[in-house]
Amino acid sequence: MIAAIDTASVSQGPGAIELVFLLLFAATGLAVVARRLGIPYPILLVIGGVLLGFVPGLPSVALAPNIVFLLFLPPILFGAGFFTSIRDLKANFRPIALLAVGLVLFTTVVVAIVAHALIPSLPWAVAFALGAIVAPPDAVAATSVFQRLGVPRRAVTILEGESLLNDATALVALGFAVTAAQTGAFSLGGAAANFGYVAVVGILIGVAAGFLVGAVVRRLDDPVFSVVVTFLAPATIYVAAQFVGASGVLAVVAAGILVGQRAPRTQSSEVRLAGQAAWQVLLFLINGAVFILIGLQLPAVIAGIQSRTAAELVLLAVAISLTVIVARIVWVFPGTYIPRALSEKIRTREPNPPRRNVFLVSWAGMRGVVSLAAALSLPLTIGASPFPERNLLIFLAFAVILATLVGQGISLPLVIRRLGIVADGGAAHDEAHVRLAAVEAGVARIEELAVQWPDHLPLIESLRVQYGHRAEHLDELHHEGPETEAEQELLEHREIRRAVIDAEREAILRLRDGGGVTDDAFRAVERDLDLEELRMEA
Repeated sequence: MIAAIDTASVSQGPGAIELVFLLLFAATGLAVVARRLGIPYPILLVIGGVLLGFVPGLPSVALAPNIVFLLFLPPILFGAGFFTSIRDLKANFRPIALLAVGLVLFTTVVVAIVAHALIPSLPWAVAFALGAIVAPPDAVAATSVFQRLGVPRRAVTILEGESLLNDATALVALGFAVTAAQTGAFSLGGAAANFGYVAVVGILIGVAAGFLVGAVVRRLDDPVFSVVVTFLAPATIYVAAQFVGASGVLAVVAAGILVGQRAPRTQSSEVRLAGQAAWQVLLFLINGAVFILIGLQLPAVIAGIQSRTAAELVLLAVAISLTVIVARIVWVFPGTYIPRALSEKIRTREPNPPRRNVFLVSWAGMRGVVSLAAALSLPLTIGASPFPERNLLIFLAFAVILATLVGQGISLPLVIRRLGIVADGGAAHDEAHVRLAAVEAGVARIEELAVQWPDHLPLIESLRVQYGHRAEHLDELHHEGPETEAEQELLEHREIRRAVIDAEREAILRLRDGGGVTDDAFRAVERDLDLEELRMEA
């Protein structure tokens, strides 16, 4: 974070270190206020950043373009991939691909056409760069609203899958546009071949890195060092992929997904619980600082655009923002219903969703961290000349982020209520199903242990009563093992109880791997088993 702030711009007022702490304290305070007000915290962070930018005495902040992606993007993508369900991705691959690839490219082209029409002097390559910058939505704000209000699970899955994969499409398109701006040449065939290379090689690197990270964490089996490894892994994987010309985004996402899917078998309960807590803090700090920086930099960016009047800037900002919003709506509705109209197989497998749910997906297109990072990553120069309209592109990216985050983000709860959209109610059923499977596996294992450990029948009977009560009520009971003065007996008691927990964990793993329940339900029960195992060790 400190390295990302251009120290040349911090000549007065607080220094770089002080400014970092100021941003983090401000982000935490604003997030707490946002929770009290019941609005997504990125919205308040952006508004707070804009207001902070006009506070006298604060330095002008600029982020170094060459390290924006390295600091901010890899951890966010790795964390998102870790909690992503491979089964949900496969089940919804068609709609996710239509959004993550088709919509991103469609938005890039439409924005480029509008931008070039409004600014004839803007080179086509630069116009396409702007389109690629503002094309990928960020699901952070949308999912925070969805979790609080409750919406159909499939809509959340599609939006999360889209935000996980659309970054790669947008950043590859941005790379092609910047290269075209630098060289003055563009080959569609070469671009397609290059896209295939960066995607395939990036995924392969991510899979290999995911196996390696899992093996290292399993061997360490230490909550501190294991968490440190996962903190360092995303940036390392990103750099490795970029070094060979592959997609660092896809590499990090693939690694995160693989590590997350293998975590129940490669990480101990202590490592899992410590890692989830530490990653929640890290991701909040990164997102909080970045969303505040979005607003904090806006005054300096506006000051850098001297050749255009305020009226021109407002007109361009409104036009590009509306183009981005309308393009998503125009794409989502045909993309939802046309494939079903053309294919009976799709209609049978995926019946037509309600139009209100489709509109919800089309309206949840808030932009955020990736668009900011992409805009700030634009090169400062092309040869000996400044990059054409760089400050204007950054300003327009900020405008789209503000318009979609604040405008659509604040209106999203109202849209959900007015359309009468409610959760599908499947989450509670899935979790109860997982809990029942775990308890049944535990009961079966207890009977096996009664034969294996005949000298510990009091504990076995205690476990029978405990697990029988769970099976009846599907509720967690805090169970403390009987105290004993014999250390060997205590160790044996722990071994018996651990065997029961292992049986429960294996049962819910089979359910997850077999596609019987959602990953969210699996993780909720897995967390309870991890906590119970740690209580047993206390």
